[in-house]
Amino acid sequence: MQKPQAIRPFIYSCIASTTLLCAAPVFASTAASQYFESEDIFALEYANDPQVSPDGKQIVYVRNSNDIMTDGTHSSLWLLDVKTGQQSPLFVDQFNYGSPRWSEDGNRIAFISDRSGSRQIHVHYVKENKTALVSQLTKSPGNLTWSPDGEQLAFTMNVPAQATPLAKAIKMPKKPEAAKWSEPAILIERAQYQADGQGFLKSEFRHVFVLPATGGKERKLTDGDFNYGSDLSWTPDGKALIFSANTHKDWEYQPRDSDLYQFTLANSQLKQLTNMPGQENSAVFSPDGKHLAFVWGNNEKVPYTNGKLKLMDWRSGEIKDLTKTLDRDVENPQWLDNSSLVIQFDDKGKRTLASVSLSGKLEQMTDELSGAGLPQPYLSGEYSVANEVIAFTRGNAQRPADVAVIANGKTRTLTALNEDVLGHKKLGQVHEINYKSSFDGEPIQGWYITPPDFDPTKKYPMMLEIHGGPHLAYGPHFSAEMQRFAKEGYVVFYDNHRGSSSYGERFAMLLHGKYSSPEDYADHDSGVNAMIDLGFIDKDNLFIAGGSAGGIATAYAVGLTQRYKAAAVVKPIINWLSKVLTGDSYLYQTFHQFPGVPWENVEHYWKRSPLSLVGNVTTPTMLMTGEADRRTPISESEQFYQALKIRKVDTVMVRIPGSPHGIANKPSRMITKIEYILAWFNQYKTNSN
Repeated sequence: MQKPQAIRPFIYSCIASTTLLCAAPVFASTAASQYFESEDIFALEYANDPQVSPDGKQIVYVRNSNDIMTDGTHSSLWLLDVKTGQQSPLFVDQFNYGSPRWSEDGNRIAFISDRSGSRQIHVHYVKENKTALVSQLTKSPGNLTWSPDGEQLAFTMNVPAQATPLAKAIKMPKKPEAAKWSEPAILIERAQYQADGQGFLKSEFRHVFVLPATGGKERKLTDGDFNYGSDLSWTPDGKALIFSANTHKDWEYQPRDSDLYQFTLANSQLKQLTNMPGQENSAVFSPDGKHLAFVWGNNEKVPYTNGKLKLMDWRSGEIKDLTKTLDRDVENPQWLDNSSLVIQFDDKGKRTLASVSLSGKLEQMTDELSGAGLPQPYLSGEYSVANEVIAFTRGNAQRPADVAVIANGKTRTLTALNEDVLGHKKLGQVHEINYKSSFDGEPIQGWYITPPDFDPTKKYPMMLEIHGGPHLAYGPHFSAEMQRFAKEGYVVFYDNHRGSSSYGERFAMLLHGKYSSPEDYADHDSGVNAMIDLGFIDKDNLFIAGGSAGGIATAYAVGLTQRYKAAAVVKPIINWLSKVLTGDSYLYQTFHQFPGVPWENVEHYWKRSPLSLVGNVTTPTMLMTGEADRRTPISESEQFYQALKIRKVDTVMVRIPGSPHGIANKPSRMITKIEYILAWFNQYKTNSN
């Protein structure tokens, strides 16, 4: 696949302002640059969803390429020969493809694509090299799953809910032909009425369907105003489907509760299989059908718990815990054979694959799942297994995800998707650093990126970049954003402060009820001091940035200290009292991250709010948020901006039109975020040497 050509030079004019910022970044052509430039982001690619054929000889995967003309990510399907590594295109055109799934006999690949004008299910016949459109659905399908005999495809799809009594009772007169009336009113009755990236939710629910694999009419299996089947699994005999759901009348108020259900196709019987307090999901049968493995997480009113791998004896119904002693969050179990499974979990900044025997014996296989995201070094990665061959997305600090395999005890990388872009570039180098927090001596793990052509005898400006979540984690993984900052001469430091995932429940829960606080800032501050002690950091040129939970932490930090020359506060929460009742996550956050409703706990909410410290802020602060953000609404940034302006603190607000919480979900927006932050920091940076 050819890469996009280099961007032609273009310039945006500056607007009248009290700052030196332009309305948009200025780019020049850097086609021959030996460094990582912003326009290189458009040429990056990454692999995801690798699926091994049943015989273990081939892999189909999704190849994602940024598109400079559409400012999006284009997805295609490619085939890999496991033995030779030879790659061939399966579907590479102007359409988008995803969710490839092999039939049990390996002769067909089902997938979802918009090639017919809307997202529909297709089946590709491998030997015949022919493809059939098999669905005519009114909504986009998901969770595509073959039946064992290859005769049916199960999937999920949203279905409009029945009109409520109030909706039926509203009688509007008929609009005359060609009349121009105002837009109709939107009636909202549900508790969960909005979602970031979706806006106001339509009155519809996710249901389970089956469809003949040769095409025909889909059959709806589930009923009621509930969401069914975030994952689907067939019984080995193909007579029933297993999936998770919460059918309690108050399900919207139970964000961490779901049970496993069995739907028998012959008699349309829906049977509840589990009734444990908490979430049961990701159910998968052993090849011989004797055991059902699934993941369970408790429903305590806390912000973080580990998922546990459970094993059900299918005949007796007895359930046991296979990962009782593993203090990590287990995900995505898949059977390696009848006596062992493969699981993934995050461990100290890396995503790990391990095998688990039926007696609970754990053996690590690889910790190199990575690279299935571009902006920041979050933990990521996917895998599949068939015939004892494991395909997974493999990345590192220098490259986004390629496809790799574990077969016959050996690990090999089969693709090199970014060598044409990055192979000749000088990139920043990632180094690990470990230190103790000044607050309580808690060990903290971090990393730092040194600029290309780094000289340890010189002094460099440093940027502290704080991750979101807060129960997420960074690691030694590729980050387009941080590579750009490093190229521009900054040492970029990031850590997994208390509250981060991948270090067990105790560490994650150290931030419970303290989001944000002087305690997690002490973790960052101690890391900054440890970096200064290395000898190449200019202590008079320190900068701080972070997004989402990292934006909260950054805004809180500048209320605690004046040691930073400038700050970039991206998509933050500034006032928890207002956010918790305006953002889309209120049903969860109110009771899992706080002691209760805000009107009964005003002091607690206010203490956690950066706005409570705004009277201390003197640090020049940029605020950046998407105008369509419903996770951390832009009204939060506006409060901080206005407060800082009242106090005459140097501040700017950058609004990203149309963007939800994920500002970097389009290449140009990622570049905008990077270049605005660089321009802001460069205004306050002084000569380091």
